[in-house]
Amino acid sequence: MRNATIKRDTFETKISLKVNLDEQSPVEINTGVGFFDHMLTLFAVHSRISLVVEVDGDLHVDSHHTVEDVGIALGQAIRESLGEKIGINRYGTSFVPMDETLGMASLDLSGRSYLVFDATFDNPKLGAFDTELAEEFFQALAFNLQMNLHLKILHGKNTHHKIESLFKATGRALREAITINPEIKGVNSTKGVL
Repeated sequence: MRNATIKRDTFETKISLKVNLDEQSPVEINTGVGFFDHMLTLFAVHSRISLVVEVDGDLHVDSHHTVEDVGIALGQAIRESLGEKIGINRYGTSFVPMDETLGMASLDLSGRSYLVFDATFDNPKLGAFDTELAEEFFQALAFNLQMNLHLKILHGKNTHHKIESLFKATGRALREAITINPEIKGVNSTKGVL
């Protein structure tokens, strides 16, 4: 089973996070930030992974540390779950429409961290979630998963739709990338390692 548990305790957040790449349940998210819980649930469902997240964060300050630290822990957990990445597709790309919005995610589980984030949001806040934190989350996720991640909103107006399309697209692209392909012998790289 490809799974991992991460405990991350700092002066700002206390996080318990479990991931299983080969099971679709449970999905239980409690970060204290409602919109972020919704996005993580969508990410888990569309990547078809089990994800359990419990966070006690310094929300009296704002939601920044909670969102960023969950990205760190999630990236670490998925990276640990993948092990040596034997037989995985490695690459994944998904376009997700959300009403007037079209979002795209393309990723490579290469062992090299990079984020390209091409999205702007007119609404600065959705509930307790500062919308600029979407980029912070994906930055933390990409760098701790050691993933090359490109995100783009091709068109759209509604901020909720834009962010939702990016979380769904990233989940769907991740599912493609982590799927074990019986035609791949060893790792999907001419280097022999990812």
